[in-house]
Amino acid sequence: MQKRTIDPWKWGEQTNSVQAVEIKQAEGTLYCSGQVAIGAQGQPSTADMRTQLIQVFQNLEQLITEAGYECGGIVRLNIFTTSTTEFFTTCVDVYQGWLTRHGVRQATTLLEVQGLFAGLTVEVEATVVK
Repeated sequence: MQKRTIDPWKWGEQTNSVQAVEIKQAEGTLYCSGQVAIGAQGQPSTADMRTQLIQVFQNLEQLITEAGYECGGIVRLNIFTTSTTEFFTTCVDVYQGWLTRHGVRQATTLLEVQGLFAGLTVEVEATVVK
């Protein structure tokens, strides 16, 4: 895979995101359903958003790995949250830390939604290429 990021503006460096990602000669593409804070036994989390996001990333990482891909191959990451204000005040360090740890530079969208499954507060959807 050849990956090239395009971002004509410097402010994207502050959010670990880019405006576009170009992929050439991909070996495969994995489209992940939205991942939420549900444990292995199917129980939705009742924890705060920050704790939920940590579990969401654990679930996403497990899914990507078990599919034979790497988190560094994420090219698109969509975040759905019931409160963008809460996300920015309590979760940004978790979000940016996870991206940095995996070397992810992705196109991204953050959306505030009225509600998520089972009263959860954050959901992450990814597209991964190898």
